[in-house]
Amino acid sequence: MSGDHQTLALLLFSTFVAVTLGITTWVSRRRQGSAEEFYAGGRLFSPMENGFAIAGDYMSAASFLGISGLIALYGYDGMLYSVGFLVAWLVVLFLVAELVRNCGRFTLADVVAARMRERPVRIAAGTSSVTVSVLYLVAQMVGAGSLVALLLGGTTEAARTWTVIGVGALMVVYVSLGGMRATTWIQIVKAVLLLGGTVALTTLVLVRFHGDFDRLLRTAAERSGHGEAFLAPGLAYGADWTSRFDFISLGLALVLGTAGLPHILSRFYTVPTARAARRSVVWSIGLIGGFYLMTIVLGFGAAALVGPDAVRASNAAGNTAVPLLALDLGGGAGSTGGTVLFAVVAAIAFATILAVVAGITLASSASVAHDLYASLRRRGTEPRSEVAVARIAAVGIGAVAIGLGLLARDLNVAFLVGLAFAVAASANLPVLLYSLFWRGFTTRGAVWSVYGGLVPAVVLVLISPVVSGSPQSLFPDVDFQYFPLQNPGLVSVPLGFLAGWLGTVTSPEDPDEAKHAETEVRSLTGAGAV
Repeated sequence: MSGDHQTLALLLFSTFVAVTLGITTWVSRRRQGSAEEFYAGGRLFSPMENGFAIAGDYMSAASFLGISGLIALYGYDGMLYSVGFLVAWLVVLFLVAELVRNCGRFTLADVVAARMRERPVRIAAGTSSVTVSVLYLVAQMVGAGSLVALLLGGTTEAARTWTVIGVGALMVVYVSLGGMRATTWIQIVKAVLLLGGTVALTTLVLVRFHGDFDRLLRTAAERSGHGEAFLAPGLAYGADWTSRFDFISLGLALVLGTAGLPHILSRFYTVPTARAARRSVVWSIGLIGGFYLMTIVLGFGAAALVGPDAVRASNAAGNTAVPLLALDLGGGAGSTGGTVLFAVVAAIAFATILAVVAGITLASSASVAHDLYASLRRRGTEPRSEVAVARIAAVGIGAVAIGLGLLARDLNVAFLVGLAFAVAASANLPVLLYSLFWRGFTTRGAVWSVYGGLVPAVVLVLISPVVSGSPQSLFPDVDFQYFPLQNPGLVSVPLGFLAGWLGTVTSPEDPDEAKHAETEVRSLTGAGAV
């Protein structure tokens, strides 16, 4: 890309970083010593503010870059991500949001531990939450690296490396200094920027085709080289029965995974009441629904105007389809309009990545401090402040995410998020639903449910085509691929539910009927909620 692109995009990005660091500094002057202030922002956000923040947390680099890229490359099959991410919010709205707000305090483990023996349950749920968060963070790091490679013309691998390190360092600063209050305001600013940029690009695409969506689709199909097959199921997932099962597995993970994502669940604790949590979800569904509908237009717009070959040439996984589309809509390479639009989109994508990694890092560091540290600390040792431990944990989690992000830099970001959703749906959702709705659920059932979903999900990914055995794998030169599906959800999600049931029916302990009754009343009415 030209020097103008680089200069303007970096200037806009630097402006956003300066603003968000200003917000973080301003918030850090307030009292952040209490756990409630650091983890939940004092529970002072309104439903609208929290709805925008949830949308900002959820509309990640995977959504903005990855989904549009997959649609540009695979047409109809790429839309599964848009549909799956949106439908998932119905599960959150009807089964999770209000009950979690009433039962918990800061983390997923709070909900489960309310009626179980705390130590084993917190260790299991904390381990699972950190695993999901790190997988999700890797996707954001990969998105950051892809953007910088495009911005700097892909001339140097060092640029991608330093960008990933820089994003990781910024997220540690946001979380350790500003806590939930700063993270929330960063997410609100980012949501407004992302929605504004997406509306502008969608409008320009539709104007280019005079509002004729049918013509847009037909042009995309012609440009794709696949003809009508581009607009029909099967291009990415219909070649054989393995790919069809992969399609089902991915859909299951996307629809069920959102309700188990730690950084989404933690957002319900930032509002004062369960009613406010439910209204937050309604706000977020409206914002997120409109956004995902627009990603469909952007994906097909990239296929029609840029072409899948050009997208693939820029980034094999399709992560740069939207910036290339912006360049074309603005007038092409070398034009002032193209330069400005490309720079704006690149800056918004960077903002998206920074805001999402801040939210995920905060949720995972809360799990480390509130669940793991509190449970594993030896009795008799000097207890450290939970908030201090969370700040230290943010640094460690950032380092791990940076390392894995550099390793997985050539994979599609939406695909990577699909893996995180699969682990969340396998390990977190079963134990959450059993705890809320099964009277006979026991501590052994809770622990088995978490590990029974988490371990198979991670192991199946390690022995899948994602890691080895194909040219697109993390390690293409070796082959220890024994599981044919790229997404483990079809196998690991049922195993999580099965393990929870099996652990409960074989448990020697009797379920605590009184605690269940208390949890049920609290979850449904809010009586006794924090």
